Amino acid sequence: MLMPPEVFLIEDDRAVRKGCEQALAIADIAVRGFADAESMLAALTQGARPALVISDVRLPGRDGLTLLRELRQIDRELPVLLITGHGDVAMAVEAMREGAQDFIEKPFPSERLVSAARRALAQHALQQENRRLRERLGAAGVERIIGQAPAMQRIRQLVSTLAPSGVDILLNGETGVGKEVVARAIHDASGRRGPFVAINCGALLDSVFESELFGHEAGAFTSAGKRRIGRIEYASGGTLFLDEIETMPLNLQVKLLRVLQERSIERLGSNAPIAVDCRVVAASKVNLHTAAEAGQFRQDLFYRLNVVSLDIPPLRQRREDIPLLMAAFLHDAARRYQRPQADWTPADLARWSAHDWPGNVRELKNTAERWALGLPDGLAGGDALPGQTIGPRASLAEQIDQVEKHLIEDALRRCDGQVTRTAEWLGTPRKTLYDKLQRHGIVPEDFRS
Repeated sequence: MLMPPEVFLIEDDRAVRKGCEQALAIADIAVRGFADAESMLAALTQGARPALVISDVRLPGRDGLTLLRELRQIDRELPVLLITGHGDVAMAVEAMREGAQDFIEKPFPSERLVSAARRALAQHALQQENRRLRERLGAAGVERIIGQAPAMQRIRQLVSTLAPSGVDILLNGETGVGKEVVARAIHDASGRRGPFVAINCGALLDSVFESELFGHEAGAFTSAGKRRIGRIEYASGGTLFLDEIETMPLNLQVKLLRVLQERSIERLGSNAPIAVDCRVVAASKVNLHTAAEAGQFRQDLFYRLNVVSLDIPPLRQRREDIPLLMAAFLHDAARRYQRPQADWTPADLARWSAHDWPGNVRELKNTAERWALGLPDGLAGGDALPGQTIGPRASLAEQIDQVEKHLIEDALRRCDGQVTRTAEWLGTPRKTLYDKLQRHGIVPEDFRS
């Protein structure tokens, strides 16, 4: 059962405090009174979380302004309403500059207190709901990005932070590392209601490139029988993903730069500008700075795109993520092909972990597809056929737990049961590893030679 939002009231005058408590209670506002700031702060340290703090400016010990500063350090979203005497108005104005919600000057009618409290509570509830929505959107986006390697954790953190901002982003990484996956995560976490529109610049012929991007009017060229909306215009309100942007013709790079600067396009055969509101995520498998210095990419477009860039590491640099990725891909493939869940042995996992994966995550996914269909994985030493689980199919979470346990046990064998060395091998904090050992019931001493 959800508890109603509670107001903390700090007033050293007992009669005034009781009167305020009664006025708020009559208005169905839960209230808890305190005689000084110290006792209220003590309640916070014990886990109490008010939705609003109402405090007199003049208090014994900490005054209201000092209390405000401390509360802002604890929770910047917590609204604080100050009660002032006639001579304290200047102090209250200063407090509002520092983040106070409002102030009420004594003497005040109870209706004024109730109205100010309700307004502050409503605003706080709206802020909390907006934050919860952002967190849900962010979770929906970043859950696409699988991996516990530090680099991938950093990418998830950046996606959560940058996605709602609307800033254009450049993704760097080899073919197959998952640049489109990250781009879709950015779109999902952004809260933008428009579509996600992906264009592989390397797959478009130069002759149709401009029409695909900008659209055309009827009669703009011989085969233009009717108006066509271009990809940029179609992406308005959403996200435009330009993959392999390094292959975009130089003459179109000029036009793309203008779009990024002016946020408008002109269809072929028209001089009328059309406003577009799309977030651009570009991706490159080459170093665009080097390409720009060599004259193979426009420098002005590179600098415009390079405001925010994310480097996605190749799979060989985050081998600890191979079991997690394989488990997720096998789970998806089993559901898609309506087959029993394919199992693997420690030898299979060791072979996958040792492979260099030149095709990165895309190659791993294709390998998982073959394995899910009961075929050999096609890697060196992988002639054995996969087994299949007997009985109820394990959930993805259960499979990942099993994979994590196998991975930790394999690392312990390699490190002769030494927890510190194993933590370094796995690239995880020692405390985190101890927690996982306890959760999986793994005894490190069992792996010592």
